[in-house]
Amino acid sequence: MNDPLRFLRVTKSFRRGNGRVEALRDLDFAVSPGRITGLLGPDGAGKTTLMRLAAGLLWPDQGEVRVLALDTRQEAPQIQAQIGYMPQRFGLYEDLTVQENLDLHAGLQGLSDAVRRERQRELLTLTALGPFGRRRAGALSGGMKQKLGLACALLRAPRLLLLDEPTVGVDPIARRELWRIIEGLKQEGATVLMSTAYFDEAERCDEIILLHGGQVLGRDTPAAFRAPLEGRTYLVREDAIGRRKLQDRLQHRPQVQDARILAQGVRVLVTDAHPHPEGAEDWRAVGATFEDAFVARLGEATPRHPVVAAAPPAAAAPPSLETIIEVRDLRRFFGDFQAVAGIGFEVKKGQVFGLLGANGAGKTTTFRMLCGLLPASSGTLRVAGVDMRHARAAARARIGYVSQRFSLYGNLSGAQNLAFFSSAYGLRGGRRRERLAWAIDEFELGEYRDVNADDLPLGIKQRLALACALLHEPPILFLDEPTSGVDPLARREFWQRVNSLAQRGVTVLITTHFMDEAEYCDQLVLMSLGEVLAQGSPQEIRASARDEAHPEPSMDDAFIRLIEAHERDMRRSS
Repeated sequence: MNDPLRFLRVTKSFRRGNGRVEALRDLDFAVSPGRITGLLGPDGAGKTTLMRLAAGLLWPDQGEVRVLALDTRQEAPQIQAQIGYMPQRFGLYEDLTVQENLDLHAGLQGLSDAVRRERQRELLTLTALGPFGRRRAGALSGGMKQKLGLACALLRAPRLLLLDEPTVGVDPIARRELWRIIEGLKQEGATVLMSTAYFDEAERCDEIILLHGGQVLGRDTPAAFRAPLEGRTYLVREDAIGRRKLQDRLQHRPQVQDARILAQGVRVLVTDAHPHPEGAEDWRAVGATFEDAFVARLGEATPRHPVVAAAPPAAAAPPSLETIIEVRDLRRFFGDFQAVAGIGFEVKKGQVFGLLGANGAGKTTTFRMLCGLLPASSGTLRVAGVDMRHARAAARARIGYVSQRFSLYGNLSGAQNLAFFSSAYGLRGGRRRERLAWAIDEFELGEYRDVNADDLPLGIKQRLALACALLHEPPILFLDEPTSGVDPLARREFWQRVNSLAQRGVTVLITTHFMDEAEYCDQLVLMSLGEVLAQGSPQEIRASARDEAHPEPSMDDAFIRLIEAHERDMRRSS
């Protein structure tokens, strides 16, 4: 057998509470040599368990895992000496520098000094981390951390590389750089198995394994996954109404399996090849994508639930000109380093307002100042009419906040987290009982009431975090990369909730690295190196990057071109 990785009828379960949960069931497949194989599936599908079994870090309950013709039960040390493995939460030591992390991992892998020096030189050049060798890992941007993690996994020039969502939480520029490295490894003959939540990355894979419920739901090339859906995908436009309202209307029709907002309109997947236009809708047939195939296959296995986000008004709020958030010449220093450099913008009531930017652009710092979690060094900052520099506590009572890393208590159950946050928000008596019951029902958390937050899949953690943030019915909701690492179906459900809240007058401020999510926003601010590069509607941001070579730039195109141009200008002036 020449397969670099082979699963032979593998089953793996874990203890949960008084019972056991089956993570993988009778899994049987092989990964082809010299190819990039994508591993996709919803939260809880078993992707990380599969990766850990392949790395020899777990043993199967039944069946056999063979890596490079070796049995993981008997020969794990030999396997681990020949593969590279990068887990979701890579074990970088944040108090050590880039060079010290590389030295530590080289020592753990038993590399000689001569081999270590040559290989590290190659990897520092490959990842463009050479100039940052003395920088602490904790001070790196998210993209640079991922590149350092990948460099540590590549120290042995592995024959098989296992990457568990290596681009999660990484901006489009860093994702592009990571993919250049991965595709270069393939050209050198390496076999790559990587899990991802990005559909554009799935399209770049030679083969895809689609997991659901611990089993293989499908395995083929992206083109083969797309083929059965030809004739079922459309771009829908209606100029008289906005894309968000059009999407909301379309996704409630029984023949519509999926509806998502794009730059040009709303992309629709129907259950058959016969669309049903209504009114002034313009339906145009478009080619299928792997994303359509993912939704079609998993949508059949995962029932759709109507999302109705409870917010104070009973009907959709009319457009408002009321300014809810006002930022003027906002600055934040950390010692001599200026993380936010005199930015300014306004957010109106009921808007979905997006903050975009590369890792290290200053988005999260700005968010923390807006939420009252971090004091501003200077400038004007008003939220809900309250001056955040002098009365942060008064504003926080009107804010819901979901942090980048889910501010849940991992050793508390879902119900205990909800109870804690309800008390923190000052809910008492019957009102508290009513809101706790609403959260469990609205976010479908019943079966997770007694499960500790640390043991929840990311999508369920996201639901729980959002439920906690909405317990006190805040008129302003801050979401800092809330969908990072969350599966695509959970992201769709999340955005249905956000859209429903905005329609009812709740103001939403969100950061994201998913450029398709930026299209859901009413207004955007694009940041780089602590400054605002561009602001306006998604259409205006895309138009600002238009030229003869790119007459219709995507949001990804606009993001990369505007930020790279700004960084070049900054380097010339420094």
